[in-house]
Amino acid sequence: MNRDELLGQLTEDILAYAMRGSFPQQELARSLKPEQLDERFEEYELLLDLHFILQEDVVEFVRNLSGHLRSIRTETRTTSRTRRGTVDGRINWGDTIKKRYSQYPRDQSIFVCDNRSEDYDIPENIVLKQLISIIHRTIREAEEYLRGDYDWVSETWKGSDDLIDELQRIVERNVHVRRIREPDTYEPTERMLTTAANSRQEVYRTAASLLRTRQQLFDGDADAIRQLLEQTAIAPDDTDSLFELFVLFRFIATIEDLRESTPQFQTIATGRQEVARFDGDQEIVLYHDNSARDRSLSFTAVPDDNEDSQSRTDRVQRVAKEVAGNYFKKEYQDHTGRPDVIVLEIISEDGDHEYLIVEVKNSANEDTIRRGIKETLEYLAFLRLNEEYVFGRDTEEYFGSGWNGLLVVQDLQRETASLEEQADSEIKILQAAELENQLAQVLKRKL
Repeated sequence: MNRDELLGQLTEDILAYAMRGSFPQQELARSLKPEQLDERFEEYELLLDLHFILQEDVVEFVRNLSGHLRSIRTETRTTSRTRRGTVDGRINWGDTIKKRYSQYPRDQSIFVCDNRSEDYDIPENIVLKQLISIIHRTIREAEEYLRGDYDWVSETWKGSDDLIDELQRIVERNVHVRRIREPDTYEPTERMLTTAANSRQEVYRTAASLLRTRQQLFDGDADAIRQLLEQTAIAPDDTDSLFELFVLFRFIATIEDLRESTPQFQTIATGRQEVARFDGDQEIVLYHDNSARDRSLSFTAVPDDNEDSQSRTDRVQRVAKEVAGNYFKKEYQDHTGRPDVIVLEIISEDGDHEYLIVEVKNSANEDTIRRGIKETLEYLAFLRLNEEYVFGRDTEEYFGSGWNGLLVVQDLQRETASLEEQADSEIKILQAAELENQLAQVLKRKL
């Protein structure tokens, strides 16, 4: 599958779940954020806002904001006050005479005074204030990165430190912005956005347009989601993440069809590391990218001390870890590498655990696929639950039944073994185009 095909399929998947009101937001954020960003940006909405403020139109809006604020619109508001013995403002003689005759007969010291003031809280300004607040809040969260030397800011905020400082000054000191009240939770309303969009002043029309673009992104609009994926929220060349997400969604959709049930997606607020869970007679849990640590799963690649025999390679790994640990006075954990795998955990009613470990390689290169085979076997051989090996504890079946490991690769142009021909293999291999029809055959062996 090429990049356009991946983007098309992922857009359909994400849109389908978004329309149902639920999709794995945390997983999408984790997969699409650059590695330099800290864990705050695994919060989906914050990552979307970061993507939003990196758009050229938003940066241009901030660049021109100071000049636009000089001509900000206000409305004149007249307030009337009743005074006794003093005059505060212009005397409204008509109201004064009415007030004296109706409420204060024979009291000539009563005056009704009109005071005129500028009202900043008009719909257009509420729209403008909301946009400025979103940009300012997001910049505050990401300022260290926006000022840093990262490729994904090279064409936006990089070299524009003065622009970041200028926005800070506008928010904190500009008298016009400070006089506009903070929008309520439900604001700006659609009527406010429409008023701003129809304004004669460009700054209001732009603010309304940008806020609507942001809302489309948050609503899961197909075009907005596709744009997000095309830029992978910031790192445009990382097709590997898109491919992993594609495989993950194929798993979710296939299990959903087989179980005829809807998954529960986990969010960052739950404190759990799983991506999706299916309840029923069997509890089915999907993890991604070594995120199963809260269920006591690990991929430790070094044998225990109590194992009877060790190969020379095992011995070198163990001694090297001990020497380095003693020298630096810290404990090291050796793993099989970055386990960017999908882990399918199945828990039966009697508490038995079954696993399917899935390695994903966005490549059709033979050497890369061979490395993927080796890594998948390593993950199986060193998979642990509660510090105990899952496979091969009592036998030498270190890789399970042959249906516990799956490698997914890109589509190859040459003939390869079918799933049936791989029946006796320790792991199975599927290409991207085969997932739609053949993943169900693999999963039926486990479910």
